[in-house]
Amino acid sequence: MVEIIRNVGHVLYRVWFYVLVTVPILLFFPFLLIFTISEKTYPQFFWLARNLWARPILYGMGCFPKIVREQLMKRGKSYMLVANHTSMLDIMLMLHVSRNPFVFVGKKELVNIPIFGFFYKRVCIMVDRDSVRSRTGVYRRAQRRLDQGLSICIFPEGGVPEEDIVLDKFKDGAFKMAIAHKIPVVPMTFYDNKKRFSFTFYSGGPGRIRVKVHQFFETGILSAEDTSTLREEVRDVILKDLE
Repeated sequence: MVEIIRNVGHVLYRVWFYVLVTVPILLFFPFLLIFTISEKTYPQFFWLARNLWARPILYGMGCFPKIVREQLMKRGKSYMLVANHTSMLDIMLMLHVSRNPFVFVGKKELVNIPIFGFFYKRVCIMVDRDSVRSRTGVYRRAQRRLDQGLSICIFPEGGVPEEDIVLDKFKDGAFKMAIAHKIPVVPMTFYDNKKRFSFTFYSGGPGRIRVKVHQFFETGILSAEDTSTLREEVRDVILKDLE
């Protein structure tokens, strides 16, 4: 009986999550649509997404962020934001952490999510990981966004790993891009999102979600040959924290 009650609670918790995801989008739909007509108004879209979408979801789920920052991002400067990826909450938490407007680079499959996918394809840099042409095009689109003073966010595991994996291997893309554009890499450790809202259906629950923003990795003197070294150094910082 206790197990049944617990599972019903988990189901309701997940239903509530999708309600929180959907309602603000419907409520502010006209404004979101206006701010996605032009890339010039993306900072306004970002402000809405951060303050009127991501934060209500986190707090509405009872997931209260606690952020430790070893270094602060400067306003108006571009960065490469990277973190471990374990939960759908990662998107909301990243938006909460960064005051600097950034653009997600993510898989094209998220376009298929109702309502959310409509805006996702309008404001994010989508990549088909099975297409060399698509992966190459990401660099061009990212350069345009960086030229506009925005930052880029990539979850370098390339997807959500199996839940028994603490941290999957990192792919090169984020680090190649950071070196090519000479922008600092900002590693973040998300400690609790898997516990709060994992992809296992009957799991999760409210509580503190902790984040550490680590010291940045500068890329100004690095070349393409340093990609693998940078990748592993950043991964080691996050892995050490998770372990």
